[in-house]
Amino acid sequence: MEVGDVSTVVAVDGPSGSGKSSVSREVARRLGLAFLDTGAMYRAATWWCLDQGVPLTDQVAVAQAVRDLPLVVGVDPDGPTVVVDGRDVGVAIRTTEISSRVSAVATNLEARAELGRRQRAVIEAERTGGWSDGRGVVAEGRDITTVVAPDADVRVLLTASEEARLARRARELHGTADAAALSATRDQVVRRDADDSTVVQFQVAADGVVTVDSSDLDLEQTVEAVLDVVERARGARA
Repeated sequence: MEVGDVSTVVAVDGPSGSGKSSVSREVARRLGLAFLDTGAMYRAATWWCLDQGVPLTDQVAVAQAVRDLPLVVGVDPDGPTVVVDGRDVGVAIRTTEISSRVSAVATNLEARAELGRRQRAVIEAERTGGWSDGRGVVAEGRDITTVVAPDADVRVLLTASEEARLARRARELHGTADAAALSATRDQVVRRDADDSTVVQFQVAADGVVTVDSSDLDLEQTVEAVLDVVERARGARA
């Protein structure tokens, strides 16, 4: 498959630690598509609420803060950016504090509706023009395949066993997957999935969504598996 030869929207859904961001970013890079990390938008919204002193327990105030959120996301897969009110928060939104509190925003239905609206706007812009000259976008997130982009040309549920997901996130955050690291990581993976599953389904593939199980695959193998799904979908449309 040649870089840049696809004009499509690829939606990648799945639970924490399944590899959505890393895999989606690499798939976008290889296909010459834009890359949208919707999870980063929820993290940025959480950071903004905390920066503005908005109590995350106040759902009305959080929803209003998200509506007012001065957010710009860059969609170049070689260097995606997240800027809030002119400040690059790409590093700040990956802290443990944000990871442990983002579900308060992610489970706020009005906040989800606003961020979903913005995500659809980015996807449409990249479908018709924009960063990659309208070639398309790979968008990843918990409700991309069902709520945000149910009409995407390719929809993938990227999943993995709980053990594999915990180990990956532990290595990402702590550089190791020993018992202490796994214990410290469990809240970010298991608890957050449990919280978010109260407002969105991301653990079972909806009709028309292809499941890719990465439990026993490394990054390269998972990327190739998703590229195969894209190729098959293109062939079916030809």
